[in-house]
Amino acid sequence: MQNIQNSTAATSSSSGVSRTGCVAASSSSDSSGARPEAKSSKISDGGGGVIGSGGSSGDSCTLHDPAAAATKEQHQEQPLAIHYLASFHEICVVTALLPLVTLFTCFVTAYVFQYDDVHETHCRVYNIIPSISAITGVSPQRYFWRFSIALHIGPRIPIAFVYKNYYRSQLKRLSPELVPQASWLISLILVLNCIEIASLGGVTYISNRENYPVHERIFITFMVCSLCYMLATIKLNGILNAGQSLNVQQQQSIKWKKFFFVASILSTIGLLVFFAKHRFYCHDLAFSWFAFFEYLIAIANMLYHFTIIWDFPSQYMVIVQGPLENISQYLSSRPKTD
Repeated sequence: MQNIQNSTAATSSSSGVSRTGCVAASSSSDSSGARPEAKSSKISDGGGGVIGSGGSSGDSCTLHDPAAAATKEQHQEQPLAIHYLASFHEICVVTALLPLVTLFTCFVTAYVFQYDDVHETHCRVYNIIPSISAITGVSPQRYFWRFSIALHIGPRIPIAFVYKNYYRSQLKRLSPELVPQASWLISLILVLNCIEIASLGGVTYISNRENYPVHERIFITFMVCSLCYMLATIKLNGILNAGQSLNVQQQQSIKWKKFFFVASILSTIGLLVFFAKHRFYCHDLAFSWFAFFEYLIAIANMLYHFTIIWDFPSQYMVIVQGPLENISQYLSSRPKTD
């Protein structure tokens, strides 16, 4: 039997992928007439991988995709374009102060121009301080308040996830046995923060005049999640900063977080006491004291979140256009700081 050697070159026209250097050779038979043993060829995908292989040895065949190569080269050459650059510090300041300024405006205008409407209660007793629900439930203050809260809630959501990543970046300096507890607290803080934000929207857009039972339950949810969020954040900071040398800004942030948490706890106790006196006994000025502690809780909550100015004093928010791999490569090349 004669030895037969065939050389073939094939091109795939349907996919636009060219295959070069492909040689299939049939092994010659031995002199005894035994069946020839075929060698299987290996096909490389052009990136170092092997598409198919069947034997212990064989000739290689490489697949080239001109379109993919051109796209990859174009991505590598495309520069990054920054379309928006804003100080994260300034965004946080505006976000935190917006509801505080709006609340003060609603209180003054409602107290001066709609005194009888905002002091009306079911007990019909003498009061001098209207509640937050009262001053934000009359028109036109309700529209001003709702517009302000809409602008406030927008940045609060990404800020919650920024805090999550900020805390996770500090886990590497903890001992291994503390990492699970800190990770659990980080996830809990994120959930509580999101529930608090959603509850704030609920008590804003569902007023006590429209649906009091639902408004009351959402307000309780807001109070519980807010206090638990503050406590969990203080606990997490204690774990992350144990034995660490803190700068002045970090010390200020932790100190004021603790202060506003204590103020919120004491105000909540006073609110519950005078709410019971107003609801069950209709004491004079009981509702005014309830409203007073309600304002203290709201202000303490706003100022607690205002401590973000010490947590992120020099960060920026950036919107960048460019290939994802280029952005990832750029970010990975920048120095990391805790």
